[in-house]
Amino acid sequence: MGPELDFEKPILELKGKIAELKQFMDEKNIDLSDELNRLQERLITLEKETYGNMTPWERVRIARKLTRPTTLDYIPMLFSDFVECHGDRLYGDDPAIVGGIAKFHGHPVTIIGEQRGRDTKENIMRNFGSPHPEGYRKALRLMKQADKFHRPIITFIDTKGAFPGKAAEERGQSEAIARNLFEMSWLSVPVICVVIGEGASGGALAIGVGNQILMLENSWYSVISPEGAAALLWKDAGKAEEAARTMKITGSDLKNLGIIDKLIPEVLGGAHHNPKEQANIIDHALVESLTELSQLTTEQVREQRLAKYRAIGNYDRIQEKTNQSAFSYSSERQ
Repeated sequence: MGPELDFEKPILELKGKIAELKQFMDEKNIDLSDELNRLQERLITLEKETYGNMTPWERVRIARKLTRPTTLDYIPMLFSDFVECHGDRLYGDDPAIVGGIAKFHGHPVTIIGEQRGRDTKENIMRNFGSPHPEGYRKALRLMKQADKFHRPIITFIDTKGAFPGKAAEERGQSEAIARNLFEMSWLSVPVICVVIGEGASGGALAIGVGNQILMLENSWYSVISPEGAAALLWKDAGKAEEAARTMKITGSDLKNLGIIDKLIPEVLGGAHHNPKEQANIIDHALVESLTELSQLTTEQVREQRLAKYRAIGNYDRIQEKTNQSAFSYSSERQ
């Protein structure tokens, strides 16, 4: 399950004691069932207390676990007949974004997701899950293809952000992200976005304009990382925990704010503890969302998506009369 986190140490220590007791019972042929049951009951209680009351920063750390399931882990568990597509037809291929065509419960869909690595070698190959412009252009090419052939689009968001390097900027990183935001807003097919890990900045938004935004319980979604926010606000990245607490970046907060539509529960301790079971939970959520959106016409799909984003946030209408003229300010397009 990867390196232990400090708040998980009591759980791991208790699991170690249970394993030792079982080994002792087997080796010595001694019945210590009462003691074993007591420890197992204590473990259940401790896990519920620990994982049921995690702070935002602890959820961020769970989201960053190397063993947490990625896009390529979920695809074979959720879809069949997946065919990966490569390249943006302009520059090249970006392994930080994977995409292609598959079937979901027998129906064709287009899948696009950000992909990070498990180890140093794979992370270098995947650019640590931080896409270049060609990655976003590949994603847009697949979205337009899906729009042409009337296939729903499912995206998986899991990135620390778009790659900020010189080469990416030279190839038009900001333009690629902006174009995706613009084009996705007007797609005629349902778009469902699922935040499965980290969802940071424009790197997440570039494949995150959807009719419904779903989010795993131990993931986070924000315009900036807690470390980045702390560095800006307090000139100290070490205050990331405090930043995470105040930024409202976890699923429950974002659901209350109307940023996301559905919060997907995770298996106890996080998705990495049982990826297959977690995939089943995601499957149910996707079926529910696709069923809801399949009832809409092409025009209704577009209008629902636009209305969703127009409704985010609180605002007031202000009227001010100057020289007998009235000026009205609103969040809606004129």
